[in-house]
Amino acid sequence: MTRKSKLRLSKRVLWVLIPVIGLSAMAFRQVEDYFEVSKNLDIFSTVYREVNLSYVDEVKPGNLIREAIDAMLLSLDPYTNFYSEAQAEDYRFQFTGSYGGIGATVRNKGKQLVIDKPYEGYPAQKAGLRAGDILLTIDGKTVEGKKSTDLNELLKGTAGTAVVISVERPGIGKMDFTLERAQIHVKNVPYFGMVNNQTGYIKLTGFTADAGKEVRDAAASLIAGGAKNLILDLRGNGGGLLHEAVNIVNVFVKKNQLVVTTKGRDKENDREYKTLNTPVNLEIPLVVLIDEGSASASEIVSGTIQDLDRGVLIGVRSFGKGLVQTSRGLSYNTQMKITTAKYYIPSGRCIQKLDYAHKSNGKAITVADSLKQVFYTVNKRKVMDGEGVTPDIIMGVTPLSKIAESLQKKDILFDFATLYRNRIDSIQPAKEFRVSHKDFSDFKSYLKDKDYGYTTDTERALDDLEQKAKDEEYLASLQDDINKLRSSFTSNKEADIDRHESEISNLLATEIASRYYFDRAVVESTFDFDRDIQEALRLFSDINRYNNILKGKN
Repeated sequence: MTRKSKLRLSKRVLWVLIPVIGLSAMAFRQVEDYFEVSKNLDIFSTVYREVNLSYVDEVKPGNLIREAIDAMLLSLDPYTNFYSEAQAEDYRFQFTGSYGGIGATVRNKGKQLVIDKPYEGYPAQKAGLRAGDILLTIDGKTVEGKKSTDLNELLKGTAGTAVVISVERPGIGKMDFTLERAQIHVKNVPYFGMVNNQTGYIKLTGFTADAGKEVRDAAASLIAGGAKNLILDLRGNGGGLLHEAVNIVNVFVKKNQLVVTTKGRDKENDREYKTLNTPVNLEIPLVVLIDEGSASASEIVSGTIQDLDRGVLIGVRSFGKGLVQTSRGLSYNTQMKITTAKYYIPSGRCIQKLDYAHKSNGKAITVADSLKQVFYTVNKRKVMDGEGVTPDIIMGVTPLSKIAESLQKKDILFDFATLYRNRIDSIQPAKEFRVSHKDFSDFKSYLKDKDYGYTTDTERALDDLEQKAKDEEYLASLQDDINKLRSSFTSNKEADIDRHESEISNLLATEIASRYYFDRAVVESTFDFDRDIQEALRLFSDINRYNNILKGKN
């Protein structure tokens, strides 16, 4: 591009910016810092013009603006985001849970792109695609060198349109599939069922449209089927639509109950949200499971259930997101999600843990203990603000063993399950399926040429010792002993497979069962060894303990 053409372009950009600046200035006429806003908009447009006109290399105006927008919003909080027209489909998915596509998730695995999970009942699964299938081409276009995010425009599209996918199926060979895209709706409740003959279980993974109806229908169905107790699992649920959180609380509490209040800088964002419908059941004993991944709408539900003493919370302290985002439609079909308020649950507490208005080294700081306040539930139990939602029964986090963690991270469990599914047509129902001794023996044989190395804390300590010995000139006298210790670690690691057979078998059973029974298996196969669920069952078997917790007598 010549300097003259650059000049013409910069003039056109400037003529576009001038009215924008003017409109922006009008919007801020009633704001005390009008001059500061107007001045900085003018500075920005000047910098933009000079870079576009004079920078040594060719620049892309759209990219410059996007970088500027993203950097500006990042200085606020992680939840205020801008979405270009090209990102509109992903943006809508956040709120509706629906999109046009084949109904499968895809991920990078090393240099390959693989089907991670086909959704049951949708085109990918119906056509026969399986988890572990390696993508080769889409509509004849190679996927080599692409990232999973690059495939959106190839796999997503209008319902009813066709797409041809070629894959390499491990252990079988190359296969071609012709699929017709459909409208995909990812369920908020991917599973509900009975843990035993008295306890119903509902897994809630999202808060998109109709989440409240899905929980309502699940609870009603379980109770009608004989459930005397209910578990609502919110672990790992990062939240979503606020009004759906209210609808879910409404399943278990009376109509016209205040659930959440929002307060923002703009008084228009100060609102109260109350339940609107007749509940499904006000009396059934209820346990809500939460963890550090339970955030936002999940914390509204769990926190409100706690504040109203309607159920017992089990797990670990939740994430601590007490901020409300509002959707805004912008020009040229762009969108943004902006934090407009904080929310407060019935006790009056706000569970927001990080203070984004005050940062240290660019990172938000946690609310100081001295600033936290005590609030009270309906039964006068003490609860705190500023730290997320603390469960009534706190469960210690049990980390995976080093060997199990390595087998997961390196996709060795995933790959073995892929070969297992491609070799064996059917297995027992997910609740009953267990990895047999033969299966585990086959798995150990499979491991012989696989790299599943990992570093233990003891090995790291030994590395530190070796370095200190070297620094202090003791290494020569200690080297033989250090080498012997390293050798013993190698043999111990080989024994780790057998030492952690139970843990590895459980993980392997879940991975294998999911290839046959999809989301149902991911839940049902863990019932027997899920510590939080087992604690809930113990609590339901001791109703006096359950009631005493809610009365603050535990």
